[in-house]
Amino acid sequence: MPKRILIQLDCDPQPSTFDAIVAVDAGAEVLLRHGGVTPETVVPLVHGAMFTRGGADLTSTAIFVGGSDVAAAEAVAAAVRATFFGPVRVGVLVDPSGANTTAAAAVIVAFRHLSLGRDPAQAVVLGGTGPVGQRLGRLLAGKGLRVTLGSRSLERAEAAAKTVREQVPGAQIAGIESHSTVRLDSSLASVLAAADLVIAAGAARASLLDATGRTAAAKAQVFIDLNAVLPAGIHGIVASDKGRADGPAVCYGALGVGGTKMKIHRAAIERIFQDSSAHLDAEDLLALGESLG
Repeated sequence: MPKRILIQLDCDPQPSTFDAIVAVDAGAEVLLRHGGVTPETVVPLVHGAMFTRGGADLTSTAIFVGGSDVAAAEAVAAAVRATFFGPVRVGVLVDPSGANTTAAAAVIVAFRHLSLGRDPAQAVVLGGTGPVGQRLGRLLAGKGLRVTLGSRSLERAEAAAKTVREQVPGAQIAGIESHSTVRLDSSLASVLAAADLVIAAGAARASLLDATGRTAAAKAQVFIDLNAVLPAGIHGIVASDKGRADGPAVCYGALGVGGTKMKIHRAAIERIFQDSSAHLDAEDLLALGESLG
């Protein structure tokens, strides 16, 4: 068998070292790293992957699309997919900013603890307009939950919710203005009071839910804070929390979710070297993670 070659296409000027290290640990024998990739410049790179090997040997070449700008990475991924034809294609993993694997891991962790009744469970995603927050909104809505995306900008929150409704038929999702300081008489407090699941998906050091907000979310079964850098995104949660009981709820921090995220990431690298037709996006990664048990 020829060596496993992973072509890392990153939209940032400098390709991610995190993604590179995970790829090598997951079995890539040769890593070709390209930064500053755009939809206009990606086609020759894809042709290089397509036409240097033939038949079954194509499974030994794969593509990873990443970068900090999710929209830019998705545009590159679409251009990659459009370049393939017939069986002349290689496996592709799309995971800009780790958004897809992180969101998939958070959903899997949450569903280990959620008690679902006849009515849809309700989820609040704070930092809901960021890369991970938007993916969480899409995946949770796809699971049938009623989702509220919180953002400091109501306009951005509503726009993100609208995008999910366009992507997920029948999605029950809305946007709300949210701030780290929660007033008990606010609309946010009312939404939190009905929440079964609360996830903070903001940027590092962004405090999104204070002690008052935790009190308002008294019904919540699961709290997940995906921020690994102090201060905490959700009051009282530390990065190492992994199913820690806190009253009637369980709590997860970034490191507590991180093990599942890394498991999905490594399995995804393996998958794209097994199946040259694979194109793994958020929903595919969630399904892959669920299959891992």
